[in-house]
Amino acid sequence: MRARGHRYGRAARKRRKKQESIARSVSLRHQPQYVRLIKFLHQRGFTSTLLQPALFTDTGRGLQAVKTIKSGELIISLPESCLLTTSTVLSSYLGPYIKSWKPRISPLLALCVFLVCERHRGEASDWFPYIEVLPKTYTCPAYFTDDVMAVLPASVQRRALEQREAVRGVHSSHLNLFRSLQPILSQPVEEVLTYEALRWAWCSVNTRSVFMSQPSNDFLFGQDDYALAPFLDLLNHRPDVQVKASFSDVSRCYEIRSVSGTLRYEQAFINYGSHDNQRLMLEYGFVASCNPNSVVYVDTDLLCEVLKGDRSLDQKIKFLRENHFINNLTVSGEGPGWRLMTALRLMSLPQTLYPQWKAVLLGQQVCEEREEWSVRTVKILCQRILQDTHTALEKISLLLLQCDQSLTEQLHVVQALRQEERCILGSCLKATECSAEPPDELLSCQPHEDDAVS
Repeated sequence: MRARGHRYGRAARKRRKKQESIARSVSLRHQPQYVRLIKFLHQRGFTSTLLQPALFTDTGRGLQAVKTIKSGELIISLPESCLLTTSTVLSSYLGPYIKSWKPRISPLLALCVFLVCERHRGEASDWFPYIEVLPKTYTCPAYFTDDVMAVLPASVQRRALEQREAVRGVHSSHLNLFRSLQPILSQPVEEVLTYEALRWAWCSVNTRSVFMSQPSNDFLFGQDDYALAPFLDLLNHRPDVQVKASFSDVSRCYEIRSVSGTLRYEQAFINYGSHDNQRLMLEYGFVASCNPNSVVYVDTDLLCEVLKGDRSLDQKIKFLRENHFINNLTVSGEGPGWRLMTALRLMSLPQTLYPQWKAVLLGQQVCEEREEWSVRTVKILCQRILQDTHTALEKISLLLLQCDQSLTEQLHVVQALRQEERCILGSCLKATECSAEPPDELLSCQPHEDDAVS
């Protein structure tokens, strides 16, 4: 009996583990804020019944199919009256202030200021049902603390810092504009249009807007193609999903049509584009699991450090930069990217073969010995990045033991990015062990004394 009971307990644990591995969901449609949102949209002509807000165990908040969606079926059609664009802003109480302001501001800033002012108005705002369901904070780099920035990969850290400083710059350079809006605010402008408030609005627009070109006007400066789309922006991204999304000039609605369909009660997804996870984290604040587009970037500083024994390194780096070949050097789980291998082939050549450098950038491979040198260098680069990845993951684990909830969410995003990086690098190292033989037609070159790789 005891043995039988033991087997039963193990089977139960296996069933429970299997059930837990399947994404579960809880409908949010009856929660007051979503009832208000749907009512708000229905008043503006939205009639969709295929999707409902739900909370999923794997992705968080999203949209669930209430019945099976067939291939090619229109899953959502959001009327133009439901979209928040610069036309909305310019026709509002903010319009006269923005139209008269010099120099002209960007469409992005106009939308940000409107969101902050509408949030300040609370329930008096026409857009309150939408603003109420927007995230209160984001896991984009603009929100990252110094501790989180420090554990980012070097290749993304600079861009993350640039994003954070860009938002600070937008706020600090428009203080006079903000002060001019005091007549429409019920509190001192310094308490409403704060850096934190603008950061929230900036991330709201950048992470949730859809592309929709707006008519040109004389009041704003720069490309105007942002549109905030209530309810529709609850759709999450999945790399392997295909949809057709655009604004229809015929129906005057923003429409999303499914390519492959969605089963009843499953989450409906959209595809933001063929982005790797570094791009997704920078632009949207999340990391997609099983992302086929994911790569690991080789930072130029690391490349220079590894190849510092080459006396012609500076000239080679300059040559790569002049030919736009210094960026987007990557490895994937299948091995080194073409751009990285091409750059390393050039790095392998002696300075005496300078006339042949261009041929290498155009795809000509080098002699077998130089090919082997390039592959060895890939391994060294992967090992160096992998060492940094392990160190960062250890630091993240320590930070997670002593941080608050907002920092925990940021760290989990970076942790997922680093864990994926570790897997890609491990797979790349295995792939280089089984690299194919070089082709017959190779660029002839002689070994030179500057081959040292540290």
